[in-house]
Amino acid sequence: MIRISDISMPLHYTDEALRRAAAKKLHTDAQKLKKLALVKRSVDARKKQDVRFVVTVDVETDGNEDKLLSRVRDSHVTKAPKRTYAIPPHGTLSQRPVVVGFGPAGMFAGLLLARAGLRPIILERGGSVEERQAAVNTFWQMRKLNPSCNVQFGEGGAGTFSDGKLNTGTKDERIFFVLQTLCEHGAPEDILFDAKPHVGTDKLPQTVRAIREEIKSLGGEVRFNTQMTDLLVKNNAVCGVVAEINGVNETIETAHVILAIGHSARDTFKMLFEKSCVPMEPKPFSVGARIEHRAETIDRAQYGDFAGDPALGAADYKLNVHLENGRGVYTFCMCPGGYVVGAASETGSVVTNGMSEYARDGQNSNAALLVGITPEDFGSAHPLAGIAFQRKIERAAFEAGGRVYSAPCQRVGDLLENRATTALNGSVQPTYRPGVVPGDLRTVLPDYICDSMAEGIRRMGRRLRGFDDPDALLTAPEARSSSPVRILRNETRECPTVRGLFPCGEGAGYAGGITSAAVDGLRCAEEILKQSL
Repeated sequence: MIRISDISMPLHYTDEALRRAAAKKLHTDAQKLKKLALVKRSVDARKKQDVRFVVTVDVETDGNEDKLLSRVRDSHVTKAPKRTYAIPPHGTLSQRPVVVGFGPAGMFAGLLLARAGLRPIILERGGSVEERQAAVNTFWQMRKLNPSCNVQFGEGGAGTFSDGKLNTGTKDERIFFVLQTLCEHGAPEDILFDAKPHVGTDKLPQTVRAIREEIKSLGGEVRFNTQMTDLLVKNNAVCGVVAEINGVNETIETAHVILAIGHSARDTFKMLFEKSCVPMEPKPFSVGARIEHRAETIDRAQYGDFAGDPALGAADYKLNVHLENGRGVYTFCMCPGGYVVGAASETGSVVTNGMSEYARDGQNSNAALLVGITPEDFGSAHPLAGIAFQRKIERAAFEAGGRVYSAPCQRVGDLLENRATTALNGSVQPTYRPGVVPGDLRTVLPDYICDSMAEGIRRMGRRLRGFDDPDALLTAPEARSSSPVRILRNETRECPTVRGLFPCGEGAGYAGGITSAAVDGLRCAEEILKQSL
């Protein structure tokens, strides 16, 4: 196969037009291309009067491809790399491995272990995706929070309720396997080639359910509503876990535990810290709010007269600035045509997140507007100080929202003028569920975060027209962008002081999204396969 990149195509190109463009790059006839497969497609909106797609394809020809490549002197024409993933060599284990958590990291770790015939036992403190959808809707509609089953906890992890964005800055040969696996289990096929792939909150449940069913069909177990309450260690090695279901404790003997607990499992972090044998440290993370604009404002800023073209869909953005105060301000988890939603996992706290459905056809677009913070901001060197920092903000938001899980919301214009918002009657209406209360974010967030967000908005408004729209809304807090704790591990992804324990994924501080967490889950499972030989 030959890979051809940087093919510029109009928005409404045909398959035949793409075939001809690829053949032209090879200086050959289109009829000689036996096979053509999309590898990547991105939007080039640098010229607002001529928005186009930039396409990469793999092609198979009916001639000698090596000879053809030697004749074509073009850096955009290369030998196509192989995109295959094989289960590493492995043996058997005397005890079944345990995976704690069934988010992206735990799910892909469990899937690989199951395909290798090791019959993993997967513990998930939340419910199945069906139970979880019911619990989340009850919270959003009736303000009744289930602390064990919510946007943070349950089958699929936090990503199930945040649009299912799959783009990542990491480079790893396993990424295509992750995308391909999701596709095989029901995700849209365009995730295989879109430069910024997403599954959509409406389509993710069927995908994670299908992966669960494959794990079970291979002899694995997925135990929902089951929380690990203790890690058993003997002679500096894992010897089991204690799991609680319906108030009853069960001891599971095992020599291998993948700890894929997610970034919100605060009680589990506390339990591990108190054992004294699992080293951990505070880590930098970010705090801010969700910023919400009319989707048409962002579409027009990004695509000009092409805004609204069905080939493009809702526009996204990714912005960052570095301020004189030394802090970075950036946007994260951008949800075109999406919604801001309640993502609390503790009683008496308010947390926001963003989500989109696959069509991304909502009235507003939103993103996390975040300010970087470091352990020096926590007020303590304790490994769990970042969690205390988060809790203080989330509980302040609960109070500001009237103690009914409403979130404080402020107009951008009011934040920039340092005044409280008294009414939300502008052109942008809040989408946050369960509901919002107009107010002043300074009652919830430290002044340095609000000051940094304000300056960041001013600068970002110079780069993206309308970003500083006075009617845009800020709903707070966005405090769960990443884990505030890192559980230490060595070069083989194993805890340096407890053999057989593999801290994994976003919760352990080693990933930053669905795809990178899934890849980390695969890598941890691969280490267990090596130990099985």
